[in-house]
Amino acid sequence: MDRRAFIGTLTGGLLAAPLAAQAQQAGKVFRVGVLSLGVASTPYQQAFREGLREFGYVEGQNLLVEFRGADGREEKLTELAADVVRLKPDVLLATGSAATAAVRKATTSIPIVAVTGIRLGRVSC
Repeated sequence: MDRRAFIGTLTGGLLAAPLAAQAQQAGKVFRVGVLSLGVASTPYQQAFREGLREFGYVEGQNLLVEFRGADGREEKLTELAADVVRLKPDVLLATGSAATAAVRKATTSIPIVAVTGIRLGRVSC
């Protein structure tokens, strides 16, 4: 399994857990806010979407994902965190410790999934 697939599956599973409790609500569109210190569009986002799709969450049908990226500028995180919190997502995903700190300051009522410091190595048998 490559890094992209692992991170997508891990993130999808983590985000699906809080959403699964409400999954029985027919017609509900779940909103996920994502904040990253990096760029707003990365290859990991595709893996993230694929992971959620495996759990039955499809953008445009029952899912809306709002990505915000600070383009490497840490000073933008506070503003972007406030922006994504204003959208009232069901759950927030913060990638990196700086993004996690920013969303923690921006809300105390929205669940936060923090992904930081994942390092994968090769295992040989």
